[in-house]
Amino acid sequence: MSTFTSLFISPINRLTAAFGIMLILFGTTSVADPLKTAIDSPGRTPAFAARDGARHPYETLSFFQVEPDMAVVEIWPGGGWYTEILAPYLAAEGHLYAAHFSPTAEHPYFLKSLEAFKGRLSDEAQFADVELVVFDPANGVLGVPPGSADRVLTFRNVHNWLRNDAEQAAFDLFYKALKPGGVLGVVEHRSKPGVDRETMLNSGYMDEQAVVDLATRAGFVLDARTDINANPEDSADHPAGVWTLPPTLRLGDEDKDRYLAIGESDRMTLRFVKPRDSAGSDD
Repeated sequence: MSTFTSLFISPINRLTAAFGIMLILFGTTSVADPLKTAIDSPGRTPAFAARDGARHPYETLSFFQVEPDMAVVEIWPGGGWYTEILAPYLAAEGHLYAAHFSPTAEHPYFLKSLEAFKGRLSDEAQFADVELVVFDPANGVLGVPPGSADRVLTFRNVHNWLRNDAEQAAFDLFYKALKPGGVLGVVEHRSKPGVDRETMLNSGYMDEQAVVDLATRAGFVLDARTDINANPEDSADHPAGVWTLPPTLRLGDEDKDRYLAIGESDRMTLRFVKPRDSAGSDD
């Protein structure tokens, strides 16, 4: 190579090498985030996606440390708001159990909700790998193998179990379903501290310490809590309980603008761990 050619190429090589180092340092070549991809999917229901600002799915599922190769149990998924995110996120490597109402439930709402959810699951392109099982705490049923789940997740459900005195049974079932070291993630409407059980039952808002106590009695350890789903504008003392606020707006047009301005409820977000040295651990 001539001296002239060497002098001409060397600066270009140095520039190329420097650019490559910049790509590595600043992450331009990083792989796409699969959780963000699932949340941003065009397959999500537009009305569901519009509520991301109130429900913070990326931050919430990241806080619960949900990974794409895990076995995850979603408790009482309702219309499938989180199912639309979890199903594609777990499809390739993990497994999603949708633990819905029992088909023998006596309450018409439960049966209607279950049938609607089954209709959602008929979309095989989106939900082909979701396994529908029963969660019926009043009768001690959670249809997943004991010690098989990496994560059990429940979103705004704890207050419902007070109606038939099944709240402790629910947490006991979660503990049984999880592997040692597994995580229970809880999001729930948050009351003012110290309210009584009757107030929690009628309002839909739960005392945070009461929820921690339920989990602790089941054997869990509180690992962390976060205010990513907090709403300081929510006073938690509305005429029709938590259902006064969006998305339910139970009072209709009465003070609707005020309740829309408050937004969705103030929520606790708690991460519990089943100890690794619990019975049945192979560690």
